Amino acid sequence: MESIFIRDLRAVCIIGINPRERIDHQEIVINIRMDGDLSKACHSDDIGDTIDYKVLKDELLAFCNQSSYFLIERLADEIAQRVLAYSHHVRHVEVTVDKPGALTGAYSVAVRVERTRDG
Repeated sequence: MESIFIRDLRAVCIIGINPRERIDHQEIVINIRMDGDLSKACHSDDIGDTIDYKVLKDELLAFCNQSSYFLIERLADEIAQRVLAYSHHVRHVEVTVDKPGALTGAYSVAVRVERTRDG
């Protein structure tokens, strides 16, 4: 099994439970690990045999920009589900969403979810 990582992807979205958070977009930081059998791509050198992470990144940024969840737990789960739906090459995904500045005295609060494709 091989892994592809998207690290420290910065996105903006409406996220949070406080009234101020329901109005202004905030920056979040997303980290994704996608696991799957990418051995064919290792030999073919063909983008069709792997995960086109540039297209996936663009889709995730657009999704986040339009989202308005209350909890980063929900946002992380939705991102994980979108990654699984994006490519049949992804068998397992781990998504971490950081919300910088969520707590006074802490750099960020983060939630990590892991999802596996059924079957």
